[in-house]
Amino acid sequence: MSRDIQLKERWEKVVDILSNQFADGEQLDLDSIIYLIGVQELGKFKRVFAKDEKVNLMHIAICRLLEPYGYYEFDFFDKDGWPHYKVKEELPPLKAGEQTILMKDAIVNYFVEKELID
Repeated sequence: MSRDIQLKERWEKVVDILSNQFADGEQLDLDSIIYLIGVQELGKFKRVFAKDEKVNLMHIAICRLLEPYGYYEFDFFDKDGWPHYKVKEELPPLKAGEQTILMKDAIVNYFVEKELID
């Protein structure tokens, strides 16, 4: 099976699982999934987040997702328990479609690592 087909199938599995669990089956988009990963990584599930905190949650998720690719490295948890990352390598300039593929690949790998999908 080609890598593109495998990524597409795994991505659809992730979307189906998360959409059924968090959106009553309504398809979640990429940003929503990144947000959910940020909440997972923060570990504070039963609270309402302010708008700026939601942006920070997405940043946490992106850093965590791209950490295995060598772009970020976990640095520390602050006094409120929020993880902080440092940039190890700047992301190369990517077109929008390339960014989407990179993030979908990173999300699929995250859920393979978490053993949600195989």
